[in-house]
Formats: sequence, structure tokens, C-alpha cells
Amino acid sequence: QVQLVESGGGLVETGESLRLSCTASGSISSFKVVGWYRQSPGKERELVARITAGGTTEYSNSVKGRFTISRDIRKNTVYLQMNSLKSEDTAVYYCDGGLGSIVVRGQGTQVTVSP
Repeated sequence: QVQLVESGGGLVETGESLRLSCTASGSISSFKVVGWYRQSPGKERELVARITAGGTTEYSNSVKGRFTISRDIRKNTVYLQMNSLKSEDTAVYYCDGGLGSIVVRGQGTQVTVSP
């Protein structure tokens, strides 16, 4: 089964940028949709952004205009470019890939934004 591995997290200051990567062990094109989710302590997991196999993108209102999701099929990778980061963006970020009825989930990468 194809696996997803996230990378690119880290510690940044408010207003800075980070780019997260979600790399598939096989073809990223096999997923009907790939989404970035995040979860911080005491909060529910929330969708940040997702991209379909056809390239359609969707964003949560909290990140619209600041984050961009994109895909490089040759590298089997989905990216999440995060600009103008805020302290409330601090969370563990996960990427999920939909394979029909199966959801493949990565292990997560920590993003910490200092005030």
C-alpha cells in the first residue's frame, strides 16, 4: 500500500513562512484527493486544504489567502506553502490521501509559530 510521509515542519516566528511536503511512496496520482489537516492540543482535527486528482483546490477560511496547496506529480509530492504564519497555526500537520474507501494517513509534522 502506498504510504505518505510529511516533512518540512519546524519552529518559526509570526509572519514567517514554511513549506510542508507530503511525499508518496508510490504514485501521488493514485489518490483521488490529498488533504492537509492539522491538530493542536485540546482541539479537534481540522481540514486546512486539499487538492483533487483533477487539480481542484479547497481551503479553510482560516488559511485562505495565506496558504497554497500544490502538487508535483513527477516528484509524487503535495506541498503546502504557508505564508504569514500566526501563532494559532501551531499544530501537528498531517496529510491524508483518499484511495477509494481507504484513507492513507501520514505520521505528521510539527509546526510551531512563536508569537
